[in-house]
Amino acid sequence: MGSELSMATRREITKKYARQYGAASKKGRGRMLDELVGATGWSRANARRQVAAAMARKGPQRAVQRAPRPRTYGYDTLRLLIRVWMLAGQPAGKYLAATMGLWLPKLERHGEFGEDAHRLTDHTRTQLLAVSGATIDRLLKPTRDGMRLTGISGTKPGPLLRTSIQVRKAGDEHEQQPGFCELDLVLHCGPTLKGEFCRSLTVTDVHTGWTENRALKNGAHRWVLEAMPLIEQRLPFPLVGIDSDNGGEFINDALIAWAGDRDLFFTRARPYHSNDNAHVEQKNGDIVRRHAFHYRYDTTMELRLLNELYELVRIRFNMFTATTKAIDWRVNRNGKATRVYDAPRTPYQRVIDSGVLTQEKRAELEAVFEATNPADLTRRIVDIQTRLIHLAAAKTDVLSQTVSRAKPDEARDDHSRAS
Repeated sequence: MGSELSMATRREITKKYARQYGAASKKGRGRMLDELVGATGWSRANARRQVAAAMARKGPQRAVQRAPRPRTYGYDTLRLLIRVWMLAGQPAGKYLAATMGLWLPKLERHGEFGEDAHRLTDHTRTQLLAVSGATIDRLLKPTRDGMRLTGISGTKPGPLLRTSIQVRKAGDEHEQQPGFCELDLVLHCGPTLKGEFCRSLTVTDVHTGWTENRALKNGAHRWVLEAMPLIEQRLPFPLVGIDSDNGGEFINDALIAWAGDRDLFFTRARPYHSNDNAHVEQKNGDIVRRHAFHYRYDTTMELRLLNELYELVRIRFNMFTATTKAIDWRVNRNGKATRVYDAPRTPYQRVIDSGVLTQEKRAELEAVFEATNPADLTRRIVDIQTRLIHLAAAKTDVLSQTVSRAKPDEARDDHSRAS
């Protein structure tokens, strides 16, 4: 029958179905397609395309829109979620979902919900504890959009001693106990590498993700050598090995001798393979850039504030911020090898589960966890960040404008020399 109909007739029939198709249920749509196939002689796929095209056409006969699905998470839950997210340091959804059971009781006990306390009912509490990471990201997207800066890399190779240090490759996952740490420096140079400016030393334990930071006056290796014993004392477990990139601040006689005196493994990444230090590189973004931004810091006051900041961030990150760890490989349906990650947990939980802590150290960490109000940490962190912005934002903007004006002149000079 369908083959006897003209194309104009088939379109009229399609318009009739298109009016109800958009608002119909899945079963109703299937029934309509069956009827349209029988009436027009089209294949089912072509019938579906023709209905979609008819729905897209403008005019008085446009298809009726289906009513949107009612919201699962109401305004009260969203307000509470935003408050928890802000006090938790604005983590990604999957990490906030994993630590919601830590943050919610802490904030409620310390009275941190303020004027929104009346919104915390049994219903909203159940929703907050059950919300998924993907849903958290979707709900928070309007709040978190924006605020992304970029930085400069300034690693200078230390070639003279590289051959004396063992190379460690990405995927060498032989560190099955806490104590083997990756090291890296982050520059606080702003838009230019000229002059002297502060650095941040990041030390991350590969097995647990426990991370310590220390701000340094400049890139001289003497400051790295001075900071390492302080960081070693802060670690809740013995330091057994260090792994760095090929920068001269790490590849030098002094640090090699320091590691040798303590009988530490000392390995290095392959040149131009940043993924070999993936654990610490990831913390550079999550800790240093997230909390200290991309401004230029080059004064004694800014150096002191950075170290005060890291004293607070280390507790909030290690105690209350979840992380994931790559544990295996799998092949997806396209034949590509991808990493498999474990469930998100805090470094504190991973250290406790490792079983390497002494009774005294475990009791010390548990006492810190119980006594800490993480919302108070966040307020103090924000206060220091505000002071750093006040000190560094304006001069960083001036440097950016200077660099922008200098670039065309440098290009002309290069062209003159070439000709």
